[in-house]
Amino acid sequence: MEEKEIHAPGVLVSHEQVPVSEGSGSTTNAPGTKAKTVHNAELFAALQETKIDYKSKYSIHLYFSIFVAFCCACANGYDGSLLTGIVAMDHFQNTFHSGKTGTLVALMFSLYTVGAMVGAPFAAIVSDRHGRRVGMFCGAVIIIVGMIIVATASTIPQFVVGRFVLGLGISFMTIAAPAYAVEIAPPHWRGRATGFYNCGWFGGAIPAAAVVYGCNRIDNDYSWRIPLIVQALACVVVLFGVWVIPESPRFYMANGREEEAIDFLAKYHGNGNPNSKLVQLEVEEMKEGIRQDGIDKRPWDYRPFLLSHSGRWRIVQVLMISIFGQFSGNGLGYFNTTIFEIIGVTSVEQQLAYNLLNSVLSAVGALTAVALTDTMPRRKVLVLGTFACAAALATNSGLSAALDAQGENIQESYAKGALASYFLFNIIFSFTYTPLQGVIPTEALETTTRAKGLAFSNVIVYAMGFINQFAGPIALGNIQYRYIYVFVGWDIIEAVLWYFFGVESQGRTLEELEWVYNQPNPVKASLQVDKVIIREDGRVAEKVVTSNA
Repeated sequence: MEEKEIHAPGVLVSHEQVPVSEGSGSTTNAPGTKAKTVHNAELFAALQETKIDYKSKYSIHLYFSIFVAFCCACANGYDGSLLTGIVAMDHFQNTFHSGKTGTLVALMFSLYTVGAMVGAPFAAIVSDRHGRRVGMFCGAVIIIVGMIIVATASTIPQFVVGRFVLGLGISFMTIAAPAYAVEIAPPHWRGRATGFYNCGWFGGAIPAAAVVYGCNRIDNDYSWRIPLIVQALACVVVLFGVWVIPESPRFYMANGREEEAIDFLAKYHGNGNPNSKLVQLEVEEMKEGIRQDGIDKRPWDYRPFLLSHSGRWRIVQVLMISIFGQFSGNGLGYFNTTIFEIIGVTSVEQQLAYNLLNSVLSAVGALTAVALTDTMPRRKVLVLGTFACAAALATNSGLSAALDAQGENIQESYAKGALASYFLFNIIFSFTYTPLQGVIPTEALETTTRAKGLAFSNVIVYAMGFINQFAGPIALGNIQYRYIYVFVGWDIIEAVLWYFFGVESQGRTLEELEWVYNQPNPVKASLQVDKVIIREDGRVAEKVVTSNA
């Protein structure tokens, strides 16, 4: 094993030979010391000496800043549970005569994703040139305009145009907001901050399902117009909230505003002390890793993703999480009411109630994962969780096949089993993917490529969403439960790909990941760990041994 010294700011380098025991975890060594395995010795040493006061006014302000980003994800999640309930309403059908499946419904769903794909490159330019806050603000304004168009629609052309505008606005939010959340969070809060942002999907999906369920009893067109109007509420929070939150310190650093970046770090990461060890480490790494003439200054330059070794590995992570996070069977959620009907739930009110319950259960899975995101290994969770998704879907499809064979004489136990396995799939998927859909791409990308990479991610995400939303109603109408078989096989392939190509990013600073991606085998490099010696006072001794996890 290779030995190295800690060069974190403020950690004195000594030549004292401190014995290090083999193995992982914390073990006792010399009197008054113990060994601990960490991914980044310098970061661990800085955190030991800089304990952020999580109750301070700056920490509370930071929580609110992340909440504003969370509201951007709420706007996106609201749409995910909206149309699946609205298309089942009698008054909606009396107005548009679209049916519940087929090409017309596919068009209504999918124009949202087309708008998001078209808007993504422009959203990246706004976020890079004018800041993450301006990007979120622009998205909120566009979504409110789109809401007005769809909520007042009485013809299909007006409705689909409104859906396109809504998608255009959401692209601005879902590029600026996750970049903002990951860039303002202290390193050891990063997973929870970004994971919490992405759980905003359920912050929108659950209210959407509840509003649709409640409005279903209104005996006029407001039964479907009110849920469309409520879609703008999260945007109102963003519209005003962005003006009372700080800009990203990495955006400042990338644009030559070093003093403002240091001021942010001192306030929010250093308990007001610009000389704290954590602030010094972050400033040093930002100066080294962020170029002020980076590709964020060249709006249409995406070459680094293809022409450099680290760029190719980074974009592979973005591609995998963007495709797998949308095409692992979770796209069936757009058609929950149809899924429930296939397994014997025929009452519209009961379908809407199950749609709400599904959102709540999925949120429980996602929030549980958020609480553990900063301690769980990302790669292992994705491998095992994706295999578990395949197993749950296989159970659901097998029971659905049995129900189909029974005809009209359905055994209730089979129907309950199919419903339970579908709920279980959504819980497992939410635990595995929901937080990491925000974490993986933002961690894989460095500051000057982050907005462009997230724009590329958005295009892929919404391309997958387009396939789900356009092909889903047609496939469910033609082959019903057999459509689920596709995802069982695909999820197994995904798990294998995560094992061989997934780069572990947990426990490292954003800038340190540059070293990982520059190694010949980033997967192997990402599993490398440091063993540090901790004194009785909690400080790190000077000897570190590097090994593979």
